[in-house]
Amino acid sequence: MEILKVLVVDDEPGIRSGIGRIMRNFTVSYPFMEEDFAFELIDAETGEKAIEIIESQNIDIILLDNQLPGINGIEVLEYIRKIQYDALVMMITSYASLDLAVKATNIGAYNFVPKPFTPQELKTAIESITKQLYLKRMTRKMNKEGKQIRFQFLSVLSHELKSPINAIEGYLKIMQEKQVGDNIDDYAIMIERSMERLKGMRTLILDLLDLTKLESGKKSRTINQVDIYEVAKMAMDTIEPLAIQKQVKVYLDAEENLYISSDKDELEIILNNLLSNAIKYNKDEGKVFLNISKDEKSVKITIEDTGIGMSSEDMEKLFQEFVRIKNSKTKNVTGSGLGLSITKKMVELNGGTIYVESTPDVGSKFTVSLPIK
Repeated sequence: MEILKVLVVDDEPGIRSGIGRIMRNFTVSYPFMEEDFAFELIDAETGEKAIEIIESQNIDIILLDNQLPGINGIEVLEYIRKIQYDALVMMITSYASLDLAVKATNIGAYNFVPKPFTPQELKTAIESITKQLYLKRMTRKMNKEGKQIRFQFLSVLSHELKSPINAIEGYLKIMQEKQVGDNIDDYAIMIERSMERLKGMRTLILDLLDLTKLESGKKSRTINQVDIYEVAKMAMDTIEPLAIQKQVKVYLDAEENLYISSDKDELEIILNNLLSNAIKYNKDEGKVFLNISKDEKSVKITIEDTGIGMSSEDMEKLFQEFVRIKNSKTKNVTGSGLGLSITKKMVELNGGTIYVESTPDVGSKFTVSLPIK
């Protein structure tokens, strides 16, 4: 049995002792975990004491109150993010501090549990954050281990992530009990964040399933003569709602009847991923140019945007799995970090190549070359 260290940061002795009683002899297990998890609790009554413990010990999970004497919980959370500490943080907050809970999740907290909480509510929250910690560390471990282990884990992960995460359940419960009021507008932030998390979850599931099938060699392929012009038109229809939302104009320059020998679904994935990225990482009222041309041996696809661009360092790691470019301009862009990795594998599966050119604050240009046969 693995022991996880849990740091409880709260200035109320009753809260600290109550959490201790609830967590005593409590364990967490999942079918895909090799062993159960038990918990060792460490207390801190101030933010300063919490930072002292963080600097001297390896803590796995932090239960963090905001209303603390001295530095508050948000300041502790910002410190944890600054030093890139390998722990997950869950805020302990009152129902009256929902804005604080939203702010905390925006700057790195995994979730929040509202006061007063029942023993079952705390246990459910601990189960969720323990599972997330396990998945996070396993993802890191996958990068160092053999592919077969990765395939097995990704298959399990894609199924386990189908359930809405605990944060959504918390928001729904608050809405169900009308804790903030009877006006639906009072819950707008919670609804928006729930929708974003569901959208991210769905994207991750689909990307993981695609990647698992690709790398395990189990993806079925149907090779036909495919009109890539028609595929491009379908891709543009698919991303149109996103383009409208971002007020981005998408332009297509291609001749009709551009046939190549390929799997139609694979071409759709390539174009959908590249077009959606060109929109997501664009500026409001920006432009995307999709150009398709053909010579005797290959079809050349270029997707150029007027977006935020990226540095040469970011371009070097762009096609790696679970990599997302993180900076102040991308903080509100959701994604799994798998889309471009899958796109590259699809291109190579068709015997083609893909490369990127980009300039910060000017835009990016992806070029795909696919052999006709």
